[in-house]
Amino acid sequence: MRDLGKERLSAAELDALIGERDYRMFLNSRNETYRAKNMKANPPSRAEALRMMATEPNLIRRPVVIARKGIVLGYDEEALKKLV
Repeated sequence: MRDLGKERLSAAELDALIGERDYRMFLNSRNETYRAKNMKANPPSRAEALRMMATEPNLIRRPVVIARKGIVLGYDEEALKKLV
């Protein structure tokens, strides 16, 4: 358990967490920066997204639940049940 507001993830930690996954899945589309920069139509580069998520943790889609079976982003009750 990690409170991202108090203990932010570094760009390197985010890079390791995202791994080969599409980094855009980790961007919180409800965040005002996401909407203001129209990131859906014009997504930032991976490096820029990592930098922005490290600086502004609310830009990370949450919760991020990691288990041996995989990772779930956002509140997805069915996916969470399958994970545990």
